This record gives sequence, structure tokens and C-alpha cells, in this order.
Amino acid sequence: MNRQYIGRLYLALAMITVGSTTVASKLIGQGLSPVVATALRFSLAFPIFLVLMRLTRSKLTIAGWRDGLLLLAQGAAGSVGYSILLIGGLQHTTATDAGLILGLLPGASALLSMTFLRERTSRLVPVAAGLATLGVLLASVGTISSGAAHRTLEGDVMVFGAVVCESAFILLNKRLRQPLAPLVQSTVMSGLGLCLTLPFAASTLKHDVQMAGSEPLLGVLYYAIVPTVAGFWLWYAGSSRVSGSEAAVFTALAPLSSAALAYLFLHEPPTPARVAGLILVVSAILLLGLKKPFEKDRRQDPARVPGESGRQC
Repeated sequence: MNRQYIGRLYLALAMITVGSTTVASKLIGQGLSPVVATALRFSLAFPIFLVLMRLTRSKLTIAGWRDGLLLLAQGAAGSVGYSILLIGGLQHTTATDAGLILGLLPGASALLSMTFLRERTSRLVPVAAGLATLGVLLASVGTISSGAAHRTLEGDVMVFGAVVCESAFILLNKRLRQPLAPLVQSTVMSGLGLCLTLPFAASTLKHDVQMAGSEPLLGVLYYAIVPTVAGFWLWYAGSSRVSGSEAAVFTALAPLSSAALAYLFLHEPPTPARVAGLILVVSAILLLGLKKPFEKDRRQDPARVPGESGRQC
């Protein structure tokens, strides 16, 4: 098997792990508060990243206080805000619909870069963003009309808030004077996530863990090790073997895997509205991945995935 095929396999597996975060978050939210779950997730992932940094002899270098503040803001938005809002939202909505909403991330990030950073990009970006939004709305209307009592607007808004947090993470990452290596940034984001959540979770952590039950705790363990650590390695091992534009296309697998895993493990039915919405969201992501950019691919961050730049959702 040649280098490119291996890279594609790694990318596909990475996006399957990203899609699985909605299922894991759904299970976690059934027994743990979002803040406690987030603190537990990073308390498990952070030591692993530290070991990986030591094994690879990676070093942390921050280019001044401005980059330090930007990294802190990234940790608050992309690590803490994203995780808390995703888990909290999935206490009210379905994993399938959450996966569709997370599919808005590539388009939303591109629009924010156009608006705030004045980046030149393809005219297809607004079209793709509109297509993905239409897909989410179609699935939402179809689910509401079916009378599903477990689905609420509050949950969808919180998951969309997670998308906004992750888009802010991407925007802030582009403002760094000296971008960090992927493994270093993963470690920093996990460490900041732990520091920002542990003080708020400490008072109830022991009690919540004792009362949680096995499924939520296994969900946290899975989230910390598979999407956060293994997913990081798979994505960057894969993206180093293919072009940035080709890697971007694989992000379309995330909402697909989310829907498939939600059906297999949570028995969420693939209704016609959800299938139609999923087709539109995936089409939008493919449109973004296949477009010809005005600028050449930057060397940092070969392709941005849903949820991570040097870290995994």
C-alpha cells in the first residue's frame, strides 16, 4: 500500500473518531455535568500528551505575551467552551442532529475568516455555508414535525454555540505570530482545558463520579483517549501524506460517521428529513474541499478538521 493510500486510511479513521464524539457526548451527558466531564476528559488526555512530547522531544516556545493571551483565549473557546456546549447540548438533542450542526464548522470558519481577517477565498464559500445551513434546518424541521419530544431548540442552540467556539479557535489560531507544532498545541490546549475547568469541577467531582454509572465514565475515557489523542495522531499522520485540499475533503466523513454511529449505538432512526439534511451538509463540505483556493496552501495546519488544529475534538 503506497503512502497516499495509507494517508487516506488514516484520515478516514480520524474523521470517524470525530463523528463518534457526538455519541460519546450523548452518553456522557446522561450521567455527568458538562463541566465535570470536560475536566475528567482533559485530566486523562493531558498526561498522555506530556508523555508524547517527551518521547518526541517536542518543546513549547511562545512568541511573547500576545501569543500567550491568544492561546489562553483558544483554550477557553476551543477546549472548554466547545466541550461543555457539545455535552450540554446533547443532553437535549440527538447525536445525529448534533453531527449535522457540527458539519456547519468548515463553512462558518471560512466565513469568519473572510469577515474578520479579510482573507480572499472562493465565491463558493457562501454557497457552501448556505447549503449546509439549509441541510441543518431541513433536518430540524423534519424532526420537530415528527413529534420527537426528546429534541429541543435549546440543545441545538448549544451545539451551534460549540461550532461558534470552534470557529473562534480557528480565527485566533491564525492570529498567532508563531504557530505551534500540532503535538505541542494539543498538549497546551489539554493543559489549559484542565486548568480552566478543574477549579469549578473540584467540589462535586468525587460525588459526580460515584453517582455517574459506567456508561458516562466509559464515554469520558473513550473521548479522552480515542478522539482526543488517537484522532490527533491519525489526522496529522494522514494529512502529512496527502495535499491539504484532499485532506479537507475527508472532513465530510465526520457527519456521516456521527449519523451511522448514532443509529448503531443509540438507535436514532435515519428519517427522510435527516438523510436529506445529511446529503446537503456533506455536499457543502465537499464543495469547500474541492474548491480551488486563490492562495496556495499554507504550510501550517495542512487541513483544518472539525474541532481541532493541533488537537482533536
